[in-house]
Amino acid sequence: MEEKARRPVVVVVTGFGPFGEHSVNASWIAVQELEKLGLGDEVDLHVYEIPVEYQAVQRLIPTLWEKHSPQLVVHVGLSGMATAVTLEKCGHNVGYRGLDNCRFCPGSHCCVEGGPECIDSVIDMDAVHRRVSALGLDVAVTVSKDAGRYLCDFTYYLSLYQSRGRSAFVHVPPLGKPYDAEQLGRALQAIIEEMLNVLESSEDTIDCFNEH
Repeated sequence: MEEKARRPVVVVVTGFGPFGEHSVNASWIAVQELEKLGLGDEVDLHVYEIPVEYQAVQRLIPTLWEKHSPQLVVHVGLSGMATAVTLEKCGHNVGYRGLDNCRFCPGSHCCVEGGPECIDSVIDMDAVHRRVSALGLDVAVTVSKDAGRYLCDFTYYLSLYQSRGRSAFVHVPPLGKPYDAEQLGRALQAIIEEMLNVLESSEDTIDCFNEH
């Protein structure tokens, strides 16, 4: 029998617009570089720039899932303190007090009232870190459990809540500190490819258990 053609894997990747002192947001520049590089013929890649506004994020995240039904959503954000590309393991629900670009912050200081305190990604970030580190990229990669209780963490939590964990978050350092746009784009490409590999292998294991 002829094997059915595989449907392309749909991946959505977002970066953030300018905020505060960052008139150029390295996360969106890195995502645009990734878009140029692509993720191969089997991946249908969609990229979006997200404004640094809580209410815009609340509207946009469900829309992305409804519109694309993606296998994976990866949000990329800027951390002024980072010197490495950082894989975030989880999103947090409470503690949001920083004002956004509209001078707004949620009155409840949380993402989803009554939601769990913390949601972990279903992707094993330690495994992704090991795989990417073994590739010998010219970019340092690390892992974190604290995405910062601002728009990055807020976006990640909402996306994890919406997707039952099929989301990821990657923090990048500011441009030139120490990596340029091309290096960040290549790092994102390698990271997302390994995330898809880790997702696929974990689902193969689950399917295997379900068959027995």
